[in-house]
Amino acid sequence: MSRIHLLSPRLANQIAAGEVVERPASVVKEILENSLDAGADRIELDIEQGGVKLIRLRDNGSGIEKEDLSLALSRHATSKIRDLNDLEAVQSLGFRGEALASVSSVSRLTLTSRTADQESAWQVETEGRDMVAEISPAAHPAGTTVEMRDLFFNTPARRKFLKTEKTEFKHLEEVVKRLALSRFDVGFTLRHNQKIIHQLRPASTEAEQERRIASLMSPAFIEESMRVDVSADASGLRLWGWVGLPTFSRSQPDLQYFFVNGRVIRDKVVSHALRQAYQDVLFHGRHPAYVLFMELDPALVDVNVHPTKHEVRFRESRLVHDFIFRTTHRVIADMRPQTGEDTTGIPEAVLANGGNAPTSDFLPSPGVAGMGQTFQQGRMPLYQSSVQADRPAAGQVREQIQQYGQLHPSPATPSFSGPVTGGVSGAMMPDVDETKCPPMGYAVAQLHGVFILAQNDAGLVVVDMHAAHERIVYERMKAAYEAEGVRSQPLLVPVSMAVSSGEADCAEEQQEVFRQLGFEIARMGEETIVIRQVPVALANGDVTKLILDVIADMQQFGNSRKVQEHVNELLATMACHGSVRANRQLTLPEMNALLRDMEQTERSGQCNHGRPTWTQMSMQELDGLFMRGQ
Repeated sequence: MSRIHLLSPRLANQIAAGEVVERPASVVKEILENSLDAGADRIELDIEQGGVKLIRLRDNGSGIEKEDLSLALSRHATSKIRDLNDLEAVQSLGFRGEALASVSSVSRLTLTSRTADQESAWQVETEGRDMVAEISPAAHPAGTTVEMRDLFFNTPARRKFLKTEKTEFKHLEEVVKRLALSRFDVGFTLRHNQKIIHQLRPASTEAEQERRIASLMSPAFIEESMRVDVSADASGLRLWGWVGLPTFSRSQPDLQYFFVNGRVIRDKVVSHALRQAYQDVLFHGRHPAYVLFMELDPALVDVNVHPTKHEVRFRESRLVHDFIFRTTHRVIADMRPQTGEDTTGIPEAVLANGGNAPTSDFLPSPGVAGMGQTFQQGRMPLYQSSVQADRPAAGQVREQIQQYGQLHPSPATPSFSGPVTGGVSGAMMPDVDETKCPPMGYAVAQLHGVFILAQNDAGLVVVDMHAAHERIVYERMKAAYEAEGVRSQPLLVPVSMAVSSGEADCAEEQQEVFRQLGFEIARMGEETIVIRQVPVALANGDVTKLILDVIADMQQFGNSRKVQEHVNELLATMACHGSVRANRQLTLPEMNALLRDMEQTERSGQCNHGRPTWTQMSMQELDGLFMRGQ
């Protein structure tokens, strides 16, 4: 090896650029963050050839003094921190003082700036092996312009790793999207090859903010999301933003934006809390969509973890995790049909598209695909809404439910606080408003033993009775388990089962868990177990099949601690066995009882596996299917 020597400033900066400047998007991130830290509320970004040929940013921020221009392109030079105390409570986006120096070492960079109290602007660029700063006068309004040309022109090996122009611009645009979502108060303009891609005005009201989100993400996201804004006074935490409905799930996590004090981050604590909040309502392999903002004391979060500043470390990670989980879990739980809200379940984007769902990658939400054609002929008044007159009287429905609960007991809709009935127990039955149609309407028929057809003020409601009842049973079992454990009843004749030795071992090892779930199981031989007690809700079900499924889940989870952590999965398996099956004929009171339960049950819009439980067809959509009034 050769003797130790000092690296030249340019080579040292180029090495540092390997950490900071990965592609054009990295450059845009750094200079955009500097503009936001400088207080700019209007930013214009011009890009050519995906950012490889040109990146030019103009802002109206505070600008840089002439005396500080040369330092701006030096390593470890910044105006954002001065000592360790500042580093422990960073409030700016950029603070390392390496970005401009690194970018100038691998491109031709020119920085022009003027402060509000300066008479003229000044321009600086670096040249030569030692990166000497050359300052010259220039014409420029208050603010700063950073112009970078020919990225990696002097490091051809790095340039070979760049992708196509389209791919590089896609990464660059994603950076702009994230920062535009983080700062609604700032206007952004993005041009690519002289074509305007985004022109975003400052958004001060909630409606303007939602318009920005719709333009950057998807109009369907805003139509299928709920606003959340919760503060915890004791801890000083605040979480606000928008969470997507479970039916607006994605095949990949591409619509997930989480900001901490205005900084977009990727954090295991945050992602785990949100996954847990959605785990009961998402279809297999799907990902939720959200735009969420967390505000907390800067001293409680360490942003100096990674050179790109994408990762953070929370000083009270358990507190943050629980706050995020509880907040989003509560919002998701309240996503059910409710009186006084829009209960049509039809996103405006669907209605505006002739009944067809928007072309985005999400599972079908409440809505239906209608005819793609549109007609310009005016609508004729062929019908008048007579839902109020045609539906069963509210008092009649109440009487049907009460009569059914008294005369036809069955395990169809279990209740853990009273007798098991097929309807709603008297104590649990909600009040029926004599003058107002409930959100889910009133049942009129059953289709092929699978679907319930009901009518409400908006039109036709179609319910998957097994999926809906599965959610109802599941939520009640969870509530009962948390309160006192699942109530059980002894079998008149104990059931003996032949199982494998491994299944028998599992049943013996997890006897306490089985007891908490409402079962009493004993091992009678090497490959034999006997069931003496089962949960009240499942007494009339296929006990042997249920036990085999629960044992299979337990074997998958492993030890007792893991089983306890996955109790909800076990309850979901049990609820599936205890819900009404396809091809079972229900009476009108049974169907109406199920609809009322859906209105009272948390997360009733999805079954335990994340599938939708109901959908709505409006009268306008039904008219369109048959061209009525056209």
